[in-house]
Amino acid sequence: MSKGTAIRESKGDRLFVFFIYLFLSLVLVIVAVPLIYILSSSVSSPQAVVSGKVWLFPVDFTLDGYKAVFHNPQIGVGYLNSLFYTVVGTAVNVALTIMLAYPLSKKTLYGRHFFMVMLVITMMFDGGLIPYYLVVKDLHLLDTRWAMILPGAMGVFQVIVARTFFQTTIPDELAEAAELDGCSDIRFIFSIVLPLSKPIIAVMTLMYAVGHWNAYFDALIFLRKPDLFPLQIILRNILILNTVDASMMANVSQVQAQQGLKDLLKYSLIVVASAPVLIIYPFVQKHFVKGVMIGSLKG
Repeated sequence: MSKGTAIRESKGDRLFVFFIYLFLSLVLVIVAVPLIYILSSSVSSPQAVVSGKVWLFPVDFTLDGYKAVFHNPQIGVGYLNSLFYTVVGTAVNVALTIMLAYPLSKKTLYGRHFFMVMLVITMMFDGGLIPYYLVVKDLHLLDTRWAMILPGAMGVFQVIVARTFFQTTIPDELAEAAELDGCSDIRFIFSIVLPLSKPIIAVMTLMYAVGHWNAYFDALIFLRKPDLFPLQIILRNILILNTVDASMMANVSQVQAQQGLKDLLKYSLIVVASAPVLIIYPFVQKHFVKGVMIGSLKG
């Protein structure tokens, strides 16, 4: 075939591609419209939101909702708590996952199949909420920050994905060559394994971070002190319980109706709570896709 000669597509192929693009466009519209509506409502006037005038574009642009959100100290504390749980929890998760997944990927580990069976069993059987609560209580973790980190310090699914990645990416010959050069196991992990494992680390980081950022159920049953509440608990109180602190309305002089302010705060808080994940994802997308594809292979 000469250079520059294009392959002609049949009518069936062109029709198939057309329907694929049509389907993806419909999915894009279904996903994008609610997001655009929430963003537009968060910067529209309360009266426009309550009266249903907002659809895709803001009406009577205002930042009063965001001013009220950041004015309330409880939301600021919740935001900082969520950042702490996400950063520290993700670091603990990734470290423990690698510490378990890498040894399980080595054929020289005695009893590795037994340990894998034990791990998989925990995915199929659950002791229930009450034993879970009693274990956390007996460990004296109630009303502490560690209650949001230690009980779910390691995910079995992430361990399986990471183990498969190590099996398919880090050859045994590489470890043998490093050992012949006098490289210890710890140095081999930090100098060779971790630099070669950036895709799977990005995958685990994103998975764990999103889970920590969106977590609210553990805080609901383990935490009673408002100073420890993550942002999602405050978001839940506003969206579901429809409770708004009076101090949130103190400096919003342009808002005349309390219900309008509640709706405005709901949309503004949704945007504020979702922003970190939306900002982080584009930076790890390349590694995320690569890591998932490699980690999904059977090992």
